[in-house]
Amino acid sequence: MKKFLIRVATGLVFAALLLFAILYNNLTFGLLFALVTCLAVNEFCNLVHEYKKTTFSTVIAVAGGLYLFAAFFFKDKVTVPFMLFVPYLALVVYNFVRELYKKGGSPLDNFAYFALSQLYVALPFALLNILTTFGAGNYNYMIPLSIFIFLWCSDSGAYCVGSCIGKHRLFERISPKKSWEGSIGGGVVALIAAYVISLFYPALGTLQWMGMAAVVVVAGTWGDLIESCMKREMGIKDSGNILPGHGGILDRFDSALLAIPSVVIYLYLLGAFNVL
Repeated sequence: MKKFLIRVATGLVFAALLLFAILYNNLTFGLLFALVTCLAVNEFCNLVHEYKKTTFSTVIAVAGGLYLFAAFFFKDKVTVPFMLFVPYLALVVYNFVRELYKKGGSPLDNFAYFALSQLYVALPFALLNILTTFGAGNYNYMIPLSIFIFLWCSDSGAYCVGSCIGKHRLFERISPKKSWEGSIGGGVVALIAAYVISLFYPALGTLQWMGMAAVVVVAGTWGDLIESCMKREMGIKDSGNILPGHGGILDRFDSALLAIPSVVIYLYLLGAFNVL
């Protein structure tokens, strides 16, 4: 019972902080997700250092992730946005060349896992900044917020439906507890949430909102399974312990890491906006 209460309390505080940061203004949004990016990259690096005995610099990886987030955050405020990314590219090149002069460790593992820390962990959070300018040049919280609403609705619906009638395993090899019934139930709840949002935020049509919810549900499920696959490979239960009762930052944002870039692609294909 004590563990359950801790988990609930942590979840409520976490959700409240996330909602406040997104809803208040662009600065609080940027500060929170810059911190989340740093914590997530650091957590990922610690995991692979322990598991694969990699020796690439965690400091460089975290600095790269933070700079990538900042470059996307400020890109609409400068006349030549590409120039913001030049220092980041230089940092990536430096990190790869640096491996040539190191002794010990596996250069191939270092190359691969450093790149993964940027592409898998840092880039999705950076792409959130693109979604905050949807529909106008000013800060618009609704698209990034809706991603988390759809993920929360999907998770809650999947848990409730799966607990009651879940019988057919979705991906037993990786996640034995997930069921097709739960996943479908979660998807239905997310679609209902999308319909309700469309009544109040007509920036997208009803079908477009529901299509976005479907993209988030499918990509979010894959994102969750990908992190579960990695943790199973590493032989760990949680990616960290920064959130009592919930594990680490990657545990809380695993679904979002695939859902965010998938939504960017979805909106781009709709012609809703230009990515760069």
